[in-house]
Amino acid sequence: MSSLPGHDADLVRAIGTRTLTLSVINSTIGAGIFVLPAIVGGSLGAGAPFAYLVCAAAMLVISLSFAVAGSRVASTGGIYAYVRTAFGPTVGYFAGVLQVLSAILAVGTVARGMVDTLVSPQRPGAFALGVLVLTLVVATIVTLNVRGVQIGARTVAVVTLAKLLPLVAFVVLGLFAVDSLAIAPTWPGIEPLGRTALTLIFAFVGVEIALNPGAEIKSPARAVPLAILAALGIVTVFYLLIHLVAVSALGDSLAAEQTAPLAAAASRVLSPGWAGILLWGGSLSMLGYVGGDLLNSPRAVYALARDGYLPRALAGIHPRFKTPWLAIVIYAALVVVVTNSGTFAQLAIVSNVAILSLYLMGCIAAMALARRDVREAGGTPFTLAGAGTVAPVVASAFIVWLLWHATWQEFAVQGVVLAAAAVGLPLRRRLS
Repeated sequence: MSSLPGHDADLVRAIGTRTLTLSVINSTIGAGIFVLPAIVGGSLGAGAPFAYLVCAAAMLVISLSFAVAGSRVASTGGIYAYVRTAFGPTVGYFAGVLQVLSAILAVGTVARGMVDTLVSPQRPGAFALGVLVLTLVVATIVTLNVRGVQIGARTVAVVTLAKLLPLVAFVVLGLFAVDSLAIAPTWPGIEPLGRTALTLIFAFVGVEIALNPGAEIKSPARAVPLAILAALGIVTVFYLLIHLVAVSALGDSLAAEQTAPLAAAASRVLSPGWAGILLWGGSLSMLGYVGGDLLNSPRAVYALARDGYLPRALAGIHPRFKTPWLAIVIYAALVVVVTNSGTFAQLAIVSNVAILSLYLMGCIAAMALARRDVREAGGTPFTLAGAGTVAPVVASAFIVWLLWHATWQEFAVQGVVLAAAAVGLPLRRRLS
């Protein structure tokens, strides 16, 4: 069914700036914002807005770093491709392993939330029914993505716009009921702020997923910086407004609404019927995230196989649809397994640690690429003042500070996977 080995030249550059922007927004707005306002409000109270601003500031400098790298490296693989180009195949291999791990954990977290929303865990036979629902959803998305990157990208764009409608309505209508006295921020202290930001960052990450199809993006030197900066600005303002409405509606009781805080706020500030709309909006948001991830993340698996670190069959390009079909199918199967292995909370924090570790490698790679003036992507690289040098340094410091608040147990899964990857590397070299 496929031509082997796969090569980026066989892929189609079909993703433009607007579609990429929507893809970044979709990859960012998943399940987190529907759940995390209660957790952040419970931890920091009136100091919660500072956590959003810290996460936004961290993601700004991280995104600037990725804009630098993405405008210089055009091959498929996202951060893996940046690290491999900057530091060679061995370091790139570990970045690729970490990238696939973090993506599977993140989408597994969101998919777990989606299944729990659609199938109540208290329902008889809930586990089996949840597996069936998840399998059908994933199989449908995989079919669309295998049939072409344009179909997959357009589907993601439509779902992104659809899932934002309930949230936009919640913000626009809810702002009329905002009590300014209820949202006056107070400084929460550096230690609780750091620990809470480590959790909240889950609602902001996702830009790396949208950048994986580098060889399928039109004019990446221009599209990548514009898309990720526009998306980050939109998402940050949106999140702050959502939290503002939620805390104004629920006050101190926001922290008690751990399952569906936005639905509870909508019921209070709008009408009881809006609670159901927000619940289904959350399900649609999670579906959109899963769809976007299944479009983008399999490209990292394809890239590792293309470069000889995974079986070559995974680099196969479908002769008719021109997509890495087997990488998509295998990745989707792993997502189904991980989704059914834990709870939302358990998967989220482990996912954050893996993603931030990957981000750190990407920021260091951006420094190296800018210093060597690598220009694989064609056109003029992204050179906003300070973006090539200052932004990656500040981003790295932010990431180290956030990871400092994680526990050793939260690093455990990442450590085991990277250790296994280290053992497998020489074996793979002998088999290549």
